Amino acid sequence: MKDVHKISTDSDGLLFDPQARTALAQFIGGDDTLAMEAAAAVRTASHAIERMRAQGSENRGLSSGTLDVLLRLSTSPDGMTIGDLAKSAGVSSRNVTGLVDTLERDGLVQRAPAPHDRRSVLARITPAGQEWIENWRRPTQLAMGAIFRDFTPADLAQLRHLCLRLADNHHKLTEYLNGAR
Repeated sequence: MKDVHKISTDSDGLLFDPQARTALAQFIGGDDTLAMEAAAAVRTASHAIERMRAQGSENRGLSSGTLDVLLRLSTSPDGMTIGDLAKSAGVSSRNVTGLVDTLERDGLVQRAPAPHDRRSVLARITPAGQEWIENWRRPTQLAMGAIFRDFTPADLAQLRHLCLRLADNHHKLTEYLNGAR
């Protein structure tokens, strides 16, 4: 579904990708491709938003992971432990450690001992990190405005709801599968 110029409209007036539908029908051996097409559409939309995010950040070199960590730290003036960052982002502490390493190397984040636990380290956004966020804010607002052009507030709320339902279903499935082991 990468080539959005191949998108068509079905009999209900809804967009679909005929090439993806054909490939998915062949893959699953039938014509009930709706769930697979929805998954492909979510992936395509995610890639489009990521490309727009990269353009909005003027290709300043932050991955979506490092950007996520930087944004989380920008709202936490006292900093956060690696474990808390990992939990809030839904990723491993090992992953966050690497992201914080990158941000620290770029001068956007610094590590400091946690006052409440000598074994823990806090990651804190630096003034340079705050400045990066401020410089990134307006281009991002413009980019998101462009990509969500003609979406109503109700459309955006429904899209948010559906995406979070997908994430919640994934979380529940993962918990179930991990419990079955």
